[in-house]
Amino acid sequence: MTSGAQQALRRTMEIYSNTTRFALACNLSSKIIEPIQSRCAIIRFSKLTEEQVLSRIVKVVEAEKVPHVSEGLEAIVFTADGDMRQGLNNLQATFSGFGVVNQENVFKVCDQPHPLLVSSMIGHCTRSALEDAHAAMKHLFDQGYSATDIISTVFRVTKSYAMPEYLKLEFIREIGFTHVRITDGVGTFLQLCGMLAKLCKVAANAKP
Repeated sequence: MTSGAQQALRRTMEIYSNTTRFALACNLSSKIIEPIQSRCAIIRFSKLTEEQVLSRIVKVVEAEKVPHVSEGLEAIVFTADGDMRQGLNNLQATFSGFGVVNQENVFKVCDQPHPLLVSSMIGHCTRSALEDAHAAMKHLFDQGYSATDIISTVFRVTKSYAMPEYLKLEFIREIGFTHVRITDGVGTFLQLCGMLAKLCKVAANAKP
């Protein structure tokens, strides 16, 4: 919703404030102009847990008799990232496009880096195998994924990757620094490879 449209909505809210109550939903409150925010009681909701998303997705596929496999539902949960609306949209798009919800179809529809490939890349980093990690990153980059998509998936996979907690914290720290630089506009392949080098170095020097 553009700033101009929000200004028009603000005027409508002023005119009909005595007879109408407005309920607005958004992902980022910072995108809402200040005049509207000042007229609203802001309620912030945390992300749903993976278990909560999965339980609702299971109810939907059973009610709608959608052909599926458990790996496909897990992929839906992963791509939803705590957003139930996103999960249902991805579920509907996958079923409409392929007729069955499995892992391969979900990632085709959502067009996100495959978490198994990213997980393999993280595994190479934990063993300080930089060349193997670099090859996996090059494969992702050559598939056309943006640096933002890649770093976001790397972060989410790392959070659930089985590794010592102290090492995971160091990995997340380095991934966070890289994410900030990418957000600032430096989303290059070199930036991502530099992150891999740092992760390998962290793994090589890690001490509990």
